[in-house]
Amino acid sequence: MLIDRARIWVKAGDGGNGSASFRREKYVPRGGPDGGDGGHGGNVYLRARANLTSLLPFQFTTRFKADDGGPGRKQQQHGKTGKDRFVDVPPGTLVWDDETGELLADLTEPDEATLVAKGGRGGLGNVHFKSSTRQAPRLAELGEPGQEFWLRLELRLIADVGLVGLPNAGKSTLLAAASAARPKIADYPFTTLEPNLGVVTVGGVDGQTFVMADIPGLIGGAAQGVGLGLEFLRHVRRTRVLIHVLDASGGLEGRDPLQDFETVNRELDAYEEDLLGKPMLVALNKADIPEAQERIPALTHELEGRGYAVYPISAATGEGVPVLLQAVAAALREALEREVEAEKPQERRRYTLENVDERAWEAQQISPHHFTVTGVGVERFTVMTNFASDDGQMRFERFLDTSGINAELERLGIEDGDVVHIGNHELVWGVQEGFEDAIPGRRGKKAP
Repeated sequence: MLIDRARIWVKAGDGGNGSASFRREKYVPRGGPDGGDGGHGGNVYLRARANLTSLLPFQFTTRFKADDGGPGRKQQQHGKTGKDRFVDVPPGTLVWDDETGELLADLTEPDEATLVAKGGRGGLGNVHFKSSTRQAPRLAELGEPGQEFWLRLELRLIADVGLVGLPNAGKSTLLAAASAARPKIADYPFTTLEPNLGVVTVGGVDGQTFVMADIPGLIGGAAQGVGLGLEFLRHVRRTRVLIHVLDASGGLEGRDPLQDFETVNRELDAYEEDLLGKPMLVALNKADIPEAQERIPALTHELEGRGYAVYPISAATGEGVPVLLQAVAAALREALEREVEAEKPQERRRYTLENVDERAWEAQQISPHHFTVTGVGVERFTVMTNFASDDGQMRFERFLDTSGINAELERLGIEDGDVVHIGNHELVWGVQEGFEDAIPGRRGKKAP
């Protein structure tokens, strides 16, 4: 069963806490601070694997977490770095941020990987805070939490050639005649409930090989969600050449094949305009039926007049199929040559924190007594500060003062007792010393 959509939660590892230890050894006076740094948390990557063809495993496992970094130790020993987590997906998987809707990556090549959640930094140990005026700092940073996201995965099958057409036009029969694929074939609508892939070889053992996909469920209104078309139209987007399979006999209902042709093309155009820009060959199927034989000359004349290459075939008997496949192989070669000449790299967007100015921040007033401060650097500094330590609080207040945040909040009109939100922390402003109570979630002031 093809599962082509999934929603997963990924969590990178938290950074380890820094150590606030002191060297205490016999015959070593004034050993001083020797606390080591915490280890970085592991990252989470999505990786394309050629042996996977479906998102089915994510129906059972939806949560993936990398290892946390280890805490720092005495004697300036660094904590252990958390192990990265690789989540394997089939080639052709698009990755979206489920909350923002941003496209993060398009994994098409086997073993291609992309970072989706970055591990937290390890906290600095107290050895980093020693100075000429502070010989015995008891200050150490907390580890930074790893990033976590809900991701939406969408699989778009990677095939060179796509078969499109109304139900019972003979797409599955043609796929079976052209390849070793054995899709379910029957004489009722929507026999095919999921895309099928087949490998086609033209010209013998050493000839041209390509992948053909049978895209099911196209009917009028498919682009708006009617039938099964909307579920599988996305798979058409990766194909280079389309074969439009028409039931030249009109079927049991006696339909007009030209109207069927226009119906499917309208749905392709409504879903994405570029789809009709792909090379399209028309296969007039069921040429072994008398009703189709009567209509084929007029259909061929009309469709060729519109600029399409037309090939009468019988997918059931194999008549005309080799000629069609030779034409498809030639069209595919031309499409590949055009791609090479254009030299247009595939557009991809990948999640990254590179080139982010960590010094940038912004302060805003969101209500009469509530303010927010946002910015990558200030939020990281806040979450890594140990507010249970007096030294940690003093260092945090110095940071707010030297960075200009205190001055900006005063310019915005902050008053004693107002609350400032930085990340997930709530801090209460004090008149004389800025944030007198820099303990997250706690209201009120320190005792004098």
